[in-house]
Amino acid sequence: MEVSKSMASLAEVLARETREGELYDVLPDGRLRCYACGHCCPLPDGAIGVCKVRFNDGGTLRVPWGYVGGVQCDPIEKKPFFHAYPGALAYSFGMLGCDLHCGYCQNWVTSQALRDPQAVASPLVATPDAIVRDALRLDARVIVSTYNEPLITSEWAVAVFKEAKTAGLTTGYVSNGNGTPEVLDYLRPWVDLYKVDLKSFDDRHYRQLGGRLAPILDTIRRLQAMGFWLEIVTLLIPGFNDSPDELTRLTEFVSGVSADIPWHVTAFHGDYKMTEPGNTTADMLMAAADIGRRSGLRYVYAGNLPGQVGDLEHTRCVSCGETLIERQGYFIRRYGLTPNGCCPSCAAAVPGRWSAQFEGQITSRPFLPGSRSRLTVL
Repeated sequence: MEVSKSMASLAEVLARETREGELYDVLPDGRLRCYACGHCCPLPDGAIGVCKVRFNDGGTLRVPWGYVGGVQCDPIEKKPFFHAYPGALAYSFGMLGCDLHCGYCQNWVTSQALRDPQAVASPLVATPDAIVRDALRLDARVIVSTYNEPLITSEWAVAVFKEAKTAGLTTGYVSNGNGTPEVLDYLRPWVDLYKVDLKSFDDRHYRQLGGRLAPILDTIRRLQAMGFWLEIVTLLIPGFNDSPDELTRLTEFVSGVSADIPWHVTAFHGDYKMTEPGNTTADMLMAAADIGRRSGLRYVYAGNLPGQVGDLEHTRCVSCGETLIERQGYFIRRYGLTPNGCCPSCAAAVPGRWSAQFEGQITSRPFLPGSRSRLTVL
């Protein structure tokens, strides 16, 4: 495919906004092995990784640094994290690029900026300190690397998160989960919350999206074993990943890792290059949720169709059935957990990361920080 002038110029700009990476080794033949994502690209001099943003420059791995592709403030429920600080504001930032190329990507303007000439995203100059100061100014409780695939820009995320930890913020990744043992070890001291998009349980489907199933499953197991707070999302796409057999295998896998992992099954709508099939219905979500519950998952949620999925937006006590957190969309309608994260009726502990008290909700809708206008385009 011919590369457009705009894509070529963007690549040139981003190639300057780099520093030496930390997630690589030198192979015996002189190539560099990158460990940021499950592709583990072996890069000869001058080669660019599958992600399009990490490259071998004379025997040094250069990685993205010093910019953001966008910032936004989201209710934490949008990420979605339902068992971590309900009502909190999540200051969300991303860079450019991705190691997959999903045809239905809702963040394609940033994730596919170096693959698709229609994806136009102007990177903005940023520093870790400035990002964290802005998050604090807006009373964010959490800061999240998202929008593009955060694994491929992990050195930058860790630099931001080191500042964030010093300032008392919780940190998180919203990721496709295509990780490696090396990148998870690198992230563990600095990342608290981790959401994985488990897009399918069929390796053929993952190969259509540019990846493989095995690294995602290995990452999920490792995240749980290493003590990250983990939640998993599956976008339910009619005709792609919605067969009862596939959903049974998927949810049995998640339950086998831990029945306490919250599983969110969310509604597809046509986007980017996938405008077919039709949109997911509430009945489809509820049928998938039933499969998850039969597989042993204790916390199953249905998303993207507020008010249409019965009690599947709420957090309930698995011991006594008490409704503990009542939601509609991203809005917290009622919060009933005790200060130590237990059911007030039966004292059963609810797994998650909870505040000592519900601190209210700054917003139930995403918004752009006012400071965005002060950021400079590269």
